[in-house]
Amino acid sequence: MATTSKRSDPAKTYVVQALACYDSPSSVADAVKAEFGVEVTRQTIEGYDPTKHAGKNVAKNWRDLFETTRKQFLKSTADIPIAHRSYRPRAIGRMAAHAERLKNYALAAQLLEQAAKECGDIFTNRQKVDVTLPEYERRLTELESASVRRTR
Repeated sequence: MATTSKRSDPAKTYVVQALACYDSPSSVADAVKAEFGVEVTRQTIEGYDPTKHAGKNVAKNWRDLFETTRKQFLKSTADIPIAHRSYRPRAIGRMAAHAERLKNYALAAQLLEQAAKECGDIFTNRQKVDVTLPEYERRLTELESASVRRTR
């Protein structure tokens, strides 16, 4: 993991937790160099990610730490205001009003478009399906009436 012979547990812990929070190996390598003064290759860092092929044989303690951190990370994203759908349009509205006050109408228009997309389910997995099928309903009615006539 490092150019030094002994890898520090705090650095390894940092790497595992950063990977569990979906940080890229290159950004983790940069952070480890800045934080601990240790140079680490991206490939070495990827070896601590049990979801990757390179990390399939990572030690159990690092795997457990990874899984615990990942669960906490995913749970905590619900606490981040911008992750909430109701927060984003309000924030965009404030930004659009500020852009208008600065007479930056192009930015204001972009922000209004973004707010419309947020409110219009563009960024969700929901699909609206129209279940009224007039042609099929008419045909079904014809078939039902034809079958009633045959049974008489």
